[in-house]
Amino acid sequence: MEIRIGVVDSPKEISLEVKEEVNELIKRVDEALTGGISVLWLKDEKDKQVGVPSNKVAYVEIDPESGPRSVGFRP
Repeated sequence: MEIRIGVVDSPKEISLEVKEEVNELIKRVDEALTGGISVLWLKDEKDKQVGVPSNKVAYVEIDPESGPRSVGFRP
């Protein structure tokens, strides 16, 4: 699934493909936004870790229907 995070004072957003379950991801994002944790750590499908300070999160979009994106032509 794809998650996109808007960051305060930045024109770019963070976009990751993650393996985590939707409900677990929502729970962790909610904890970060309510002050339960100071850094929201996410791991993408290639095991790269990304940390976003909770006080810098502007918005979060979760697309559970997205899968790996293909490049090129399909038969």
